Amino acid sequence: MAATTTAGGGTPGEGPKIVWNQPQQRFETEDKKAYLQYALRDGGTVMDIVHTFVPPSKRGLGLASHLCVSAFRHAKTNSMSVVPTCSYVSDTFLPRNPTWNSLLYSEDLRSHM
Repeated sequence: MAATTTAGGGTPGEGPKIVWNQPQQRFETEDKKAYLQYALRDGGTVMDIVHTFVPPSKRGLGLASHLCVSAFRHAKTNSMSVVPTCSYVSDTFLPRNPTWNSLLYSEDLRSHM
């Protein structure tokens, strides 16, 4: 069953509605044309963000960032850490939004457990 989240925090005018498509492991826009794909690792405690896609007709609207915020909020709410495999996440989103760095997965932390 898919859950619905709003990237902007739920207030109209703050951003597009982003839908969590749990069976397909995606966060996506309502029209399903823009999405963020992830894979779960370590028994569901790690979210590996593997791909972000926004079609050319929807680029420049901030959709990729809204998708990332939804994914990171989901990870935070569910006590997950994040692996930013997707180059958009690691090279663009995180440098622009360093507050999310606290959720990043670290092999160093795991090896000391």
